[in-house]
Amino acid sequence: MRLLGRIMPRGLFWRSILIMLIPLVLVQATVATIFFERHWDTVSRQLAMDVSGDVLTIMRMADGATEPADRARLDGIARREMQFGVVFEDGAVLPAVAPEGTGSIPDQMLRRQLDQRLDVPYHLDSRLPDKQMAIRVQRPDGVLTLTTTVKRMRETTTHLVILWMVGMAIVVSAIAVLFLRNQIRPIRRLAAAADALGKGRPVSDLKPSGAAEIRRAGAAFLEMQGRIQRQISQRTEMLAGVSHDLRTPLTRVRLQLALLAEAHPRSRAEIGESEQDLLLMEHMIDEYMAFARGQGGEAPVSTDLAEIIEDVAGDADRTGDRITLDVERPLMVALRPNAMRRCLTNLVENAVHHGARVAISAARRDDVVSVAVEDDGPGIPEEQREEVFKPFFRLDGARNPRTGGAGLGLSIARDVARGHGGDIRMSGATLGGLRAELRLPV
Repeated sequence: MRLLGRIMPRGLFWRSILIMLIPLVLVQATVATIFFERHWDTVSRQLAMDVSGDVLTIMRMADGATEPADRARLDGIARREMQFGVVFEDGAVLPAVAPEGTGSIPDQMLRRQLDQRLDVPYHLDSRLPDKQMAIRVQRPDGVLTLTTTVKRMRETTTHLVILWMVGMAIVVSAIAVLFLRNQIRPIRRLAAAADALGKGRPVSDLKPSGAAEIRRAGAAFLEMQGRIQRQISQRTEMLAGVSHDLRTPLTRVRLQLALLAEAHPRSRAEIGESEQDLLLMEHMIDEYMAFARGQGGEAPVSTDLAEIIEDVAGDADRTGDRITLDVERPLMVALRPNAMRRCLTNLVENAVHHGARVAISAARRDDVVSVAVEDDGPGIPEEQREEVFKPFFRLDGARNPRTGGAGLGLSIARDVARGHGGDIRMSGATLGGLRAELRLPV
């Protein structure tokens, strides 16, 4: 089964062609083998009987042709009526060694018939020039040589039947190819639409077509897309309302703390700590909202990813001496700029937070753009490199948001990457720390 899976084509079109052609070829080969074997055997036997019968008739007529005029008359009759040339070789003797035959079925059939009908020695030579063959028969007074064309032992309709079979197979195959192309085209459009939807791109030009099953699949896809868009829209609206409702009491508390600080200057330090807690709470709410909101309703546009990388690196490294860049330009990709900026910001800030040196590289390889962010920090154990993408997961057990955040940065980054049809993988870095590689399809 593994070998069959390796040699089988991967595409549905070519697999369908094989499913159609293999039975056709097997049926035609079986029918041709059975039919032509019986046909050749029967026809060759009949042709051999006709030729051997003409040879026997000419031999009997030759017994009474002793004069040159009689022999010339016999040669004319044989040429006109039987397609045989007749030559008398008086006093000749057949060689002891007969010519080698071709081994073909017609030759075998003719030898068999001659063996049954002739009671005198003879030689059969079917390898003469100009597609001629000769039958030399030993007579008491010499050798009688009869020559005729090889076509008398060949049946031409067989070749026509073969040509018709091959021609019909080609015509049927061409019709099948055209039909299958029309059937496969809606499947390819549906696959392209599903790929675009997976990458967050709008699908507006898909129209169900093709067979009934493919039409149902296309209609189900459009209904699914509508439900997903409605769910995203409803979630975005709900989160906007939740964010507004949460920020309103926080703003009132911040205002009250500011008034309290003016009324009680001696408690300014304690009030300042409370204000820091409020800022931290707002930051955590922003992260929660960003994670829950996902990529919102932002539409993908063709964007130079290199510019976003440089902007994010500049914002994360104000001094310009911690981050090194090795970025190809341009890197044009259809993406959501704000969402991708959030993804890269989370990756770069995570590297800057844990390492003293950070290296960012980006390049395009075939149909994939790869962005690698490396640092020289402590890294992440291999068994936990997938765990860090889970929401609210933090490597330190204290879960102190002042030092480690809310544990949503990498979750948001991977969510954005997968929303673009890509992914993020963690591995060891050449700098000694962690390497986070973002891969996006072009």
